[in-house]
Amino acid sequence: MRVLVGARWWAELSPAAGAAVMAAGIISAGLHLIGRDALSIAALVVSAALWLVLAADFTARILGDRRRFRAEADTPAALTAVAATAVLGSRIAVAGWTGSTPVAVGLLVLAAALWPGLLVAVLRHWGYRMPGAAFLVCVATQGLAVLAGTLAAPTGRDWLGRAALAAFCLGLLLYAEALVRFDFRQVVSGAGDHWVAGGALSITALAGSGLTASPLWTGWAHAGLRTVTLAALGLSLAWYAVLLAAEAVRPRPRYDTRRWSSVFPLGMTATACLSAAAPTGVAWLRPLGTVLLWVAVGAWVLTCAAFLVERGQARPPK
Repeated sequence: MRVLVGARWWAELSPAAGAAVMAAGIISAGLHLIGRDALSIAALVVSAALWLVLAADFTARILGDRRRFRAEADTPAALTAVAATAVLGSRIAVAGWTGSTPVAVGLLVLAAALWPGLLVAVLRHWGYRMPGAAFLVCVATQGLAVLAGTLAAPTGRDWLGRAALAAFCLGLLLYAEALVRFDFRQVVSGAGDHWVAGGALSITALAGSGLTASPLWTGWAHAGLRTVTLAALGLSLAWYAVLLAAEAVRPRPRYDTRRWSSVFPLGMTATACLSAAAPTGVAWLRPLGTVLLWVAVGAWVLTCAAFLVERGQARPPK
């Protein structure tokens, strides 16, 4: 019976579950930035383990259930495969361990290979009044920008920095397009992925902070990147306030897989503040980011607990 339950749980995984990898990965990155290395490594282990589970499931669907794979590949949530791989790769890239850079490069290659096919499939099926998952077109693209920019210096490949800038610019355009198509009623009725509306701007700011810190860009280019980074971060903080107020006005305590898409923006906003403080010269972003990071950690713990309770309730009697 337990084997059957496990198999059923495996079969019920949705593409949106990739946000759990993203949430743990970005919280690990934030904890690394504030010097909480033990907790950071623990979160990284969780992120990597979840990524392996979802990668195995992704592969199994390609090989064994092509009809379901094609149906899910048309949905924005499918892009969590790219975003999760990029977020995990970005955290590994800054780990400083022997072999971490080649592993991160491998994850960049994988994410870049998945990105165009999934992006085109999603864009071909876009409509209007879409949920917050629509912003994953931006998140996945900016995830590539973050990872490519992070790897430019340790690999000595300047073209990665230029590729990061190209992805950054495309991500901005995709955000604007997703915003036009977003159903703003989701702010008060969404099941969790409505938070990606703000999280997409946060990862844009994170990518921008990396580009601003890069020696490749000087003069007006550096000034422009700094301005766009701060604007994206300011807007993401505004979204944070609006979405938090909406949660207070209309609480949605029931567990949903899409709640991991709430935790990820919380962690991403915090990490973006921490990362942007030095290259933009706005020192108060660091203490703000530290506070927001612990909020994200708390949200991760609560969501994990809700998941465990939900799985316990779903388990049939012996």
